[in-house]
Amino acid sequence: MNRIYLDHAATSPMHPKVIDRMVSTMENQFGNPSSIHAFGREARHIVDQARDILASSLGANANEIIITSGGTEADNLAIMGVAEANRAKGKHIITTQIEHHAVLHTCQQLEKKGYSVTYLPVDENGKVSVQDVQNELREDTILVTIMYGNNEVGTIQPIKEIGELLKDHSAYFHTDAVQAYGIEKINVKELGIDLLSVSAHKINGPKGIGFLYANHHVKLLPRMFGGEQERKRRAGTENVASIAGFMTAVMIAQEEMDDRKEKYMEFKTIMINTLKKHQVDFSISGLIDNSLPHVLNLSFPGTNVESMLVNLDLAGIATSSGSACTAGSIDPSHVLVAMFGKDSEKLRNSIRFSFGFNNTKTQIEQASEEIAKIVQRSIHK
Repeated sequence: MNRIYLDHAATSPMHPKVIDRMVSTMENQFGNPSSIHAFGREARHIVDQARDILASSLGANANEIIITSGGTEADNLAIMGVAEANRAKGKHIITTQIEHHAVLHTCQQLEKKGYSVTYLPVDENGKVSVQDVQNELREDTILVTIMYGNNEVGTIQPIKEIGELLKDHSAYFHTDAVQAYGIEKINVKELGIDLLSVSAHKINGPKGIGFLYANHHVKLLPRMFGGEQERKRRAGTENVASIAGFMTAVMIAQEEMDDRKEKYMEFKTIMINTLKKHQVDFSISGLIDNSLPHVLNLSFPGTNVESMLVNLDLAGIATSSGSACTAGSIDPSHVLVAMFGKDSEKLRNSIRFSFGFNNTKTQIEQASEEIAKIVQRSIHK
């Protein structure tokens, strides 16, 4: 059985060139970047080179990049770091109901410390209203944190408009771009973004590495203490091999961005048209146009998401839902609850398909045919 991986929004396989670069670095540049001898300088050169490339991918400056252990740490550092550094100015934060748990749980933690958090609703397409952001802005608002593109339904948020709105306000603007980075062209200066989180494993890089872009004017307290790495903002000896792999993944993603977007949009079209051809009853959660090209969330009325995922897996197709499937029970996706309400049937029958660089047109055609069979079999049981 040929297995087909359609869960790239969860994690992506490492690109062969990334693996090669990491192995080479582990073999040849093992020095500590803080050491002043030749071994240390060689490692430092890789870290500096990577920082330049990561920064240029966003239109940022190298000293505005803080290398982290991934997107979760980047989100935590952005939100907690800003909250604690700016508490004298205010203790109000604005976010949305559809953020990744790395943002939501961090905000909930701050609420326990006396901060006030506004969780904005979204429309049925998963999009937040700029007017809602404006209405909730207060004098004591210190941070607005709204994701770039949603990881479950793919909806892209009005980031530029929110950035424009916040130009006249003292609040910092953070966006979790973990799902969008490497897929969408992002220029932090043009968009008015102060802080932005990224994770390498979503763009065919290694797990356990990411970065936070923090504009040079942002007041930020560190969350880790020790050495003076990352300009005293994030202590710990640098993971040089992963940084080298991350840099390689970013270079590839930047070079292939347009081609990949075109390919993923074609995959969406193939899947949708195949399901229509077989007269499968389905609906799209989120938007087709204003969404991340690699994410497609479909609702199949009359099906059960847990049995669907099992049957797809048995057929060799790896996908996921917005739900956390546990033994005999399913926690509804907080994103779909925000979009459709807690009583919607879509909470129990929605599946996310997400594409990646090594998927082929043939794979998508085969997977789509198999999905059609499984859905019809599930309904006619």
